[in-house]
Amino acid sequence: MVAITRHSPIAHSAYHDLLRSLREETVSGLRGTPTRVERNKRVYWYDSFRVGSEVKKTYLGEDSPELQQRIARAADLNSTLEERRRHRARLIRILRAEGFLGVDAATGSLLNAMATAGVFRLGGTIVGTQAFRLYEGELGVRFAFDATAQTGDIDIASFERLSLALEDTVSEPLQKVLGDFSFAPMPTLDHLKTWRWKQTRNDLLVEFLTPSFAETEELRPLAALGVHAQSLHYLNYLIAEPITAAITYRNGVLVQIPRPERMAIHKLIVADRRRDGPDSLKAHKDRLQASFLIGILAEDRPDELHDAYADAMSVGPQWRDRIGATLNRLPNVAKLLE
Repeated sequence: MVAITRHSPIAHSAYHDLLRSLREETVSGLRGTPTRVERNKRVYWYDSFRVGSEVKKTYLGEDSPELQQRIARAADLNSTLEERRRHRARLIRILRAEGFLGVDAATGSLLNAMATAGVFRLGGTIVGTQAFRLYEGELGVRFAFDATAQTGDIDIASFERLSLALEDTVSEPLQKVLGDFSFAPMPTLDHLKTWRWKQTRNDLLVEFLTPSFAETEELRPLAALGVHAQSLHYLNYLIAEPITAAITYRNGVLVQIPRPERMAIHKLIVADRRRDGPDSLKAHKDRLQASFLIGILAEDRPDELHDAYADAMSVGPQWRDRIGATLNRLPNVAKLLE
């Protein structure tokens, strides 16, 4: 098990103050009337406004008491917009002084552009090591082992059905957003179904993913984002009920990441299903990240961890076999889950 070092109470408080302010920002720019729409037994909120003779709707989020409260305060939030942005910049300076790992400027700039286009508002969820890094703020812990938190990829996952149900799209095509950062589409068998982009000046990759509910793992469309995505088994478990996270870039960027307990258990699964085998460097990294998260969650959020573990184990024998195979390599982690 990896030793856990905590951030100070000052840093933990500053992070959650930053996150709260960014959540408020989601309704500070309303152009029209907030409208409730029910689809497939779920309720979504939209900003409905008129452009000429046409009524347009911008997706705000799924119904929740918190969102309703923010909508009710939208006018007040608009009046303090610049003040709150300056406050967030001060909070980010505090976090940097406290030793937050955060993200590098290039990654922060790209994720900020994606957020501005609406990627995370429309259901996009950062997964993989970029998401792992962002648990620093959510869990209030320091990353003491750099290799586990380093990556050259940005993976964005979303549900195909949600992407279709929202009936809203990014404000700027992602092909253009990525092109502005010198990303070029990587070739696929079907040139009309691009799901990976590579930055021309280095090896940074951006990939779009979606859960597979079929036997095969094929490319599927994400209508809201205007891209295709590689479908993967087990991904539905990971990105169910995501949480928001704050990126410490400029005056903050609001994104979505998986719940840490789901990430921890999902890492146990993918460590065993890596195409290059469970002894690969990526599988080793998966096990390190799982061990780190499970060690923290067993201490801080044992009920959430237990529920996530029981949830995965109840799906079926293949899930249990993969989790069990990884835990056989991690006896100390297995004890925490018993």
